[in-house]
Amino acid sequence: MTLRNWLAPVVVAAAVACRRDGGGDPLPPGDYTPRPTEHDLPVARENRERIRGDALRRAKVWLPPKAPITAVDFTRNPEGPGDFPTDAVVPCRFELKSSGGRTPKFQCIAPGGDVLKVKYGHNNPETFGEVAATRLVSALGFGADRMFVVARVRCFGCPSHPYPKVRIFDALRTDWSRAVDFEMAVIERRLEGLEIEGGWGWPELSAIDPAAGGSTRAEVDALKLLAIFLNNWDAKPVNQRLMCAGSAPSCDKPIAYMQDLGQTFGPRSIDLEGWSRTPVWADPAACRVSMRGLPWEGATFADAAISEEGRLFLAGLLRQLTPAQVRDLFTAARFTEFFRNRDAADVDAWTRAFESRVAQIADRSPCP
Repeated sequence: MTLRNWLAPVVVAAAVACRRDGGGDPLPPGDYTPRPTEHDLPVARENRERIRGDALRRAKVWLPPKAPITAVDFTRNPEGPGDFPTDAVVPCRFELKSSGGRTPKFQCIAPGGDVLKVKYGHNNPETFGEVAATRLVSALGFGADRMFVVARVRCFGCPSHPYPKVRIFDALRTDWSRAVDFEMAVIERRLEGLEIEGGWGWPELSAIDPAAGGSTRAEVDALKLLAIFLNNWDAKPVNQRLMCAGSAPSCDKPIAYMQDLGQTFGPRSIDLEGWSRTPVWADPAACRVSMRGLPWEGATFADAAISEEGRLFLAGLLRQLTPAQVRDLFTAARFTEFFRNRDAADVDAWTRAFESRVAQIADRSPCP
């Protein structure tokens, strides 16, 4: 890959990221020493595969939602530890650290040592799609990270357009004498718990055993159908997590969930036309779903026949959402601010596309 290709996202970000220079304002008082956080389940290497296999066999992919679906307010940020109100101005100190992926993002340290992962920019689909997708998935009872829309992230020391995939460029452009304000930004927090290394591929969900405490076939099929509903084609194992929500090291409450939901509502990500014309069913008569026509052919997502129980399960969840809630979902995620949509798509059009895809699942003959 050429240097030009590596820098392309940086150049585009520079053109469309909404930011203001905070000038020489001083860094607010506080301790900006990064607070260490344990993310991985402590497992000896020789026991890793055994513990991972056992956790996957007992994994849940769905749990009853904390709030009734009909009562969910999609205009509000998720509640829980470390949450932010939507009007928050969040100060932080830039942390020079590499990260995966090619979309604009950076890490910074809030007063008290909390390390924040920030995604930004009008051209970055994860700034929009990941907000809507995680809120929807979580409201339905499936696992998801938490994404917080805030008024502004004020980053002290940040380059104007951080791009940690090429760390040396951020290092050369870091300026500790000023702050940069990122106004089109979201803060990501992981689902609480400890991760078992390795993620999971979609074929591995066949190992889940309801007799061992794992999810039912209907719940697993509903998760597959939800991935199709969202067009979540970036289905590499690293983008799905096997999380231990209970005590370590026994991992008494394993959860398997779609972790990276940034490449959704496409296939070209936040692409109304593409999302509208891509059918839910590859073979409606057989209730077969496929991602072969999507980028990377859906990575690990293999063609699957959805059971009638799975179809009814997801349809029953989606049908509880009101049109007003769906509209709020896209409004709060600022879909019309995505640079490809600013003159081409309104919230009502996204709402109609959403309801059309729900109808493809709910308003059809039973699956064989």
